[in-house]
Amino acid sequence: MADENYSRQARRKTKKSPENDKKTNLKKGGKGKKLLTALAVFLLVLFIAGAVTVASIISGAPEIDRDDLVMSQNPEIMDIDDELVTSLDTGENRRYADIDEIPDLVQDAFISIEDERFYDHFGVDVRRIGGAVIANITGGFGSEGASTITQQLVKNLYFDFDKTITRKLQEQYLAVRLEQQYTKDQILEMYLNAIYFSGSRYGVVEASDYFFSKSLDELTIEDAALIAGIPQRPSAHNPFNNPEAAENRRNTVIDRMERNDVISAEEAEEAKAVAVEDQLNQGGNSEGEEYQAYLDQVLEEVEAIDGIEWNDIYSSGLKIYTNLDQDLQSYVNEVMNEEVVDFPDEYFQAGITLMDTTNGRVHALGGQRGESEGARQLNWATNSQAGQAGSTAKPIFAYGPGIDNMQWPTAKIFDDSEHYYSNSDQQVRNFDRQHLGDMTMREALKDSRNVPAVQAIQEAGLDHAEEFGENLHVPMGDIGESYALGANYMSSLDMAGAYGAFGNNGEYNEPFTVRGVEFRDGQTIDLEPEPEEAMNDYTAYMITDMLRDVLTDGTGTSAQIPGIDIAGKTGSTNYTDDQVEQYNIPANHIKDSWFAGYSTDLTAAVWTGYPSVGDGQINMNEQENAIARSIFREIMEYAHEDRDPGEFTQPDSVVELEVEESTGLLPGPLTPDDEIITELFVRGHEPEDESDEFAELSGISNLSASYNEDEDRIDVSWDYEGDEEVEFEVEVQEPDADDYQSFETTSGTEYQFTGPAPGETYSIRVTAVAVEDDDIESDSATVEVTIPDDDEDDDEENNEENNNEDNNEENNNNNNEENNEENENDNNNNNANENNEDDNNEMNNEPENNNENNTPAENNNNGNNTENNNNNTNNDANNANEAENTGNEPAEAQENNANNAPAENNNPDEGNEGDN
Repeated sequence: MADENYSRQARRKTKKSPENDKKTNLKKGGKGKKLLTALAVFLLVLFIAGAVTVASIISGAPEIDRDDLVMSQNPEIMDIDDELVTSLDTGENRRYADIDEIPDLVQDAFISIEDERFYDHFGVDVRRIGGAVIANITGGFGSEGASTITQQLVKNLYFDFDKTITRKLQEQYLAVRLEQQYTKDQILEMYLNAIYFSGSRYGVVEASDYFFSKSLDELTIEDAALIAGIPQRPSAHNPFNNPEAAENRRNTVIDRMERNDVISAEEAEEAKAVAVEDQLNQGGNSEGEEYQAYLDQVLEEVEAIDGIEWNDIYSSGLKIYTNLDQDLQSYVNEVMNEEVVDFPDEYFQAGITLMDTTNGRVHALGGQRGESEGARQLNWATNSQAGQAGSTAKPIFAYGPGIDNMQWPTAKIFDDSEHYYSNSDQQVRNFDRQHLGDMTMREALKDSRNVPAVQAIQEAGLDHAEEFGENLHVPMGDIGESYALGANYMSSLDMAGAYGAFGNNGEYNEPFTVRGVEFRDGQTIDLEPEPEEAMNDYTAYMITDMLRDVLTDGTGTSAQIPGIDIAGKTGSTNYTDDQVEQYNIPANHIKDSWFAGYSTDLTAAVWTGYPSVGDGQINMNEQENAIARSIFREIMEYAHEDRDPGEFTQPDSVVELEVEESTGLLPGPLTPDDEIITELFVRGHEPEDESDEFAELSGISNLSASYNEDEDRIDVSWDYEGDEEVEFEVEVQEPDADDYQSFETTSGTEYQFTGPAPGETYSIRVTAVAVEDDDIESDSATVEVTIPDDDEDDDEENNEENNNEDNNEENNNNNNEENNEENENDNNNNNANENNEDDNNEMNNEPENNNENNTPAENNNNGNNTENNNNNTNNDANNANEAENTGNEPAEAQENNANNAPAENNNPDEGNEGDN
């Protein structure tokens, strides 16, 4: 305000000064001269002002930076064979090509239409500026530009697409500067990789792929002309949307190429004769969508590289070299979404990892069923919360730690009986709610028994189990005994890594999709992880050998592939009691179902289940728990078609031995063959003691001895029902001997002793002796036999002859008396015969006379008694009846035995024991 007042006062004083009036009058006399001076001053000020303004504008121009000149480029994804799969869509699809990779035809097309004196000017084309000035005066500012290729490059890199004088002056200045720092070829290379073609495509590489599905070296004249005409007005000249406008622009480019002697008139006519529609074959990122689950994991791994930032990944033109096998990935997608496997409904999900066993390279991922809705969707293959591991965790937390730290053999015995978690009253339950008693570790793992698994983690210790899991990079929280049954959560990627170590002699390779990256300047980073020793080689092989049995004779038989040596494990998890009650989940419905397995070449892990309990549950009654095994079998069988995997090789640290199944000890001499199994032991930890489980031999039965008069020998026979390999020692105690003497050792069950002394009694003893160890004997059996005396036989014969003579004489006397008294005694004789006949019939029907224990002597006495009372005819009848009754005994005994046999064999417990 003070300055303003002072100025007003000064003006008033000036008006009142006489001297000023005089000066004014003086100036009037030199008016013309002053006008010229003023004009000169004005022009000078205008020039200075213009120069200052231009200098000010130029000073505001950005600095030229080499990094800025290379526009952001999309990362390129290369497969296992270094073939391009796709460039990741980051909103702006860019790929870079060196100038020597861009054909001359393409370069000439762009130069002809955009800047035909490109190689002659210094960044600004003065001739084009003059023409543009005239056009702008007549048609208005901005009606025509005079930008060179260099100016367009600067504009694309540094300025918005406006047409202000400031931007134009800065553009021209930077163009000149650019021409001073770079060659024409370098500038043209940067330009051809930076120009926009619509559809979020930048650069001639993307344009060639997007419009024609061709590489640059496949482009024809009409192709090169078409893409060269698009950048002037990308939307208007997009051939997919505006084919007619695009064709007109294309033909203009062809004419310019002919005028500049780039092509001949004949070539120009042929090119223009091709319809734009016939040129087009839209390409793009369809592979990216097909491989989205895999690409998601690729980005996860690249983003985790130390020192690489987001902008480096998505704008610096990285080449990302992956382990993707496009053929295997396509088949995984087919299995997930086609009718290769019978899925129950559209909500049923699966997560799949297919990995190289030897190095951890992931060749394919199955992230979800159904079409991908975009990048970074839920990926069931890599989601560590996909599902609980179930019984697939038993090799990791139950048996692996015990073998690795305590050198357990596969023959180690566990007791599958009622069992509880430590410090808890919670009982460990098997899936079938049954207990099978003692069993080997091999049996327990093969049949996936829960009780032995918990016993194993308890005996090995949680510390060892945790360390073992950490060595396999298994995600873990606070480990507990329930980890032996798979209470922990894992992804199929985690599972494949852990199981791959079992198949790789104990070396763990972290599963990975990216093996390396290459920057635009040629710098590379090798990303292949180093292998880690996760366990001893004996642990890996012994687990592998037991897991082989899972496929051949255990819970995973439906996953086996003929001709390929594969080891693997099933797994399933149940819903909690609260979930069962809340959602009314039926019996035999489970939450997760797994199968993980491997050959020497490839490892695959498959999880199946539903996203939530409300979407559904796995119905075991419908065999839906077997879907994981079916997926595994289909993928692994396809993946091995062109492979020749070998068998798993037993390391020197492992010894294979025959042991007794029930004890795990070396078989004893009497161990039956069906009790001997072949198991694996850590070298130096083999059993040394033999089992005495079967140290007692079965006894001798049915020992009998009889004198064979015709052959003058003693015949001895016996039975032996044991399964042991034995021989029989036959001993005889002769008359007047104090002890038995060994007469024979035989493998048969009969013996003959010839030349026994008449009238003497012999005692015979038979003992079973083990062939492998003659110190092992059975209980002995003994029998006695008495040899008839020769003198007694002669006396009996004489007595028999005398008795016959006396009988004949008595009969004759009786006959004479009968004849003399025939009439007197006739009635008496008749009565006597009737009584004798009744007596004989009664005697034949009495039990004691039919008893098999009656001796021939007793029977003869009966006959003699009858003979004294009856005639010879009656004697013959009685003898015939006696023989008939004696012959019936063996037949009756045989019938009774036959009737008893079915009753014994039909015992339901015995008959169903094997099935149970």
